[in-house]
Amino acid sequence: MASDVVCGATRSLASSLIPLRGQHQQSAAPCADELRASSFLHHSFRSTALVSQGVAARGRAAPRVRCVAEPIQKEAVRTRVKRNVNLGKLQAGYLFPEIARRRNAHLAQNPDARIISLGIGDTTEPIPKVIAEAMEAAARGLSTLEGYSGYGAEQGQGALRGALASTFYKGLGVKDSEIFVSDGAKCDISRLQLMFGPALSVAVQDPSYPAYVDSSVMLGQTGEYDTGVQQYRNIVYMPCTPQNNFFPDLSATPRTDVIFFCSPNNPTGNTASRAQLEELVAFARKNGSIIVYDSAYAIYVEDDSPKSIYEIPGAREVAIETGSFSKYAGFTGVRLGWTVVPDELQYEDGFPVIRDFNRVMCTCFNGASNIAQAGGLACLSPEGLAAMQELVAFYKENTRMLRATFTELGFSTYGGVNAPYVWVQFPGRSSWDVFEEILTKADIVTTPGSGFGPGGEGFVRASAFGHRKNIVEAIDRLKKLYGK
Repeated sequence: MASDVVCGATRSLASSLIPLRGQHQQSAAPCADELRASSFLHHSFRSTALVSQGVAARGRAAPRVRCVAEPIQKEAVRTRVKRNVNLGKLQAGYLFPEIARRRNAHLAQNPDARIISLGIGDTTEPIPKVIAEAMEAAARGLSTLEGYSGYGAEQGQGALRGALASTFYKGLGVKDSEIFVSDGAKCDISRLQLMFGPALSVAVQDPSYPAYVDSSVMLGQTGEYDTGVQQYRNIVYMPCTPQNNFFPDLSATPRTDVIFFCSPNNPTGNTASRAQLEELVAFARKNGSIIVYDSAYAIYVEDDSPKSIYEIPGAREVAIETGSFSKYAGFTGVRLGWTVVPDELQYEDGFPVIRDFNRVMCTCFNGASNIAQAGGLACLSPEGLAAMQELVAFYKENTRMLRATFTELGFSTYGGVNAPYVWVQFPGRSSWDVFEEILTKADIVTTPGSGFGPGGEGFVRASAFGHRKNIVEAIDRLKKLYGK
């Protein structure tokens, strides 16, 4: 009968072999380490003088080794650095990663499901050829002495800044020196927050794009999260509902230092009228507030609604505007945007805001990709503008189809005219419950409205960014799910 040899992590092989008597133990199934040790010992016992010491006899079965040593306990090493308490205030995960987590969990349980996404606002169609070719040429040029370029101006290439001013702000008094080219509007929102600092108050539309609130929390501008009202303390939530035509009652809105405002709006798809923006600018001027105006979807406006806050008289003294090529030309992965900070915009002590933002950009940013900027310049050429309009028209047709479907199914439906989003109401129901219902029963991803703020509870957002065949199939599934 083979003997068991007890080995320990802190004992040498020799010392583990000597005290064999009285240490024989029963072993159920040898682990991999035991098998390797057994093989080694079998060879050793056949070829060493240990046999003469009574450890094993030549020709007999080698002893089986059983590892019984306690695993080494590693003591966790911690630094003495305290966590940023503001990050601890953030609730759960950021909205879109949570959606992705639930989508992946559903797919893991249903591996054959073909999921269609009407959720995150990510473009799906190819970048127009004239724009892609410009970026290709810029990339190839980097391999030549004549075409190589390194760091550029943190504010962006002069040609692109000039083209932005003459294309999107023609006749509005915006100078190219007031435009900062960046890697996207979302990044600029965080840079603006860094510039503003923690010691100020903010107001947001409710519902609104989550980055406004989350960046405010991270910068320390807010108090703790109040689970009772599902809001952060020290943030003014401006209700934007069907009852007020998605424009806040400014007469009931307290003064704040900064007002985040998005039009066309994400997520509701609503567009502020000229009269409403005039009211907003007057409100900011009266209270000495700064408007951060997110115009990421301005190119989708097809009526006479303003595409820029600077169409409103007096806005230059109280407003900053962010813009992006993401939803214009399919640049969600290319990353290119801009921010306008007018020379007239000043702090209460008269210091120009543009000088602080320039310092932030120079300190925290090395300039947008030269290749991306070449693409941006191509976007603003006559051919590029036409190609972008064609791409936008494609998504707008998707939006029209989705809006018509939800309306036909009897839902109260909003947006979907000047924006690529349809805002659908499910009265009396939880947004996440509706999200789960549509995901599990129709294999369709939407975005729960409550993820955009408490004012979004009872709604879901349907995004029109998708291949046409997927939109058509999603419509068919929705009709099967909710049709009478």
